[in-house]
Amino acid sequence: MSIVQSLNKDFESRVRLGIMSVLMVNDWAEFNELKEYLQVTDGNLASHISALEKKKYIKIKKEFVSRKPKTSYAVSSSGRKAFVDHINALEKLINNQ
Repeated sequence: MSIVQSLNKDFESRVRLGIMSVLMVNDWAEFNELKEYLQVTDGNLASHISALEKKKYIKIKKEFVSRKPKTSYAVSSSGRKAFVDHINALEKLINNQ
């Protein structure tokens, strides 16, 4: 398999790349934190989160805090592996190896 073929199409979007990057370095991140950090709309973020959730790359925790819904996200173990593999493939491509 070529280096380009080993890149994960699920992370081609800058938003998905951003979501995964934030979740790789944080235990949990809230929806509004991700939205503010990535500078995207609610709908845009929600659609990308949904795509990552379908692939089981992220975990979702929903709770109520002071009667307000709070949704948080974390990277799953399979998501961590897929993202690390993607980053490694990018590094190989950049280093032309």
